[in-house]
Amino acid sequence: MQDEKKTKASEQDGDADAQTEQERFEKDYIMETGSVLRTKGRHAIHCLTVVGQIEGHSIAPQTQKTTKYEHVIPQLVSIEEDPEVEGLLVILNTVGGDVEAGLALAELISGITKPSATLVLGGGHSIGIPLAVSARRSFIVPTATMTVHPVRHSGLVLGVPQTMRYFEQMQQRITGFVAGHSHISAERFTELMMHTGELVMDMGSVVDGETAVAEGLIDELGGLGDALHYLYAEIEEIHRL
Repeated sequence: MQDEKKTKASEQDGDADAQTEQERFEKDYIMETGSVLRTKGRHAIHCLTVVGQIEGHSIAPQTQKTTKYEHVIPQLVSIEEDPEVEGLLVILNTVGGDVEAGLALAELISGITKPSATLVLGGGHSIGIPLAVSARRSFIVPTATMTVHPVRHSGLVLGVPQTMRYFEQMQQRITGFVAGHSHISAERFTELMMHTGELVMDMGSVVDGETAVAEGLIDELGGLGDALHYLYAEIEEIHRL
């Protein structure tokens, strides 16, 4: 009898240690990646954050907060393959960044077969716009803004026709993706992008949450609860089939 009590106590200690280790792992994961493996609500939602500058082929200065695309890509693959993850919530507050890296992440998110939603908080600027529209449903809070502007390039630029053609092709890729994953037309998106007189030292437009929805750029005005409610409803619809 005494041996059974010792064995039971030992098993309970082992379970407690395993739970503590799991909690420590989840905390370290949040601190390192800014993401939550699985929420603890009715359904398992993976929360992915895109903040600061989207870092691509070049390393950003140490003074800038960044989202490294080489860290996000394996997370998205894991989300798609993990049977325990039922949905994806992407929360954005980004100034933009590397165009090709941003488009790569947007394409991956749009290819997720599980219910997905994006939520724009603070800002979803520049190449953050394709990310904002990449999920099945997009949300934006009223106080958030999105800056639509042409492709920029820093560093050495050759003043030849091929360079202009390259910029034009890159712009077409961005416009095509946004128009294909939202309700705004390519023509209207280009108008917003080429608008003059609003930005002091640049071309483009700054739209707030309500304007983004009215333009068809974002699906719905709402916050965290609205995005989670949408994901829960989509997951439960799948379970009923």
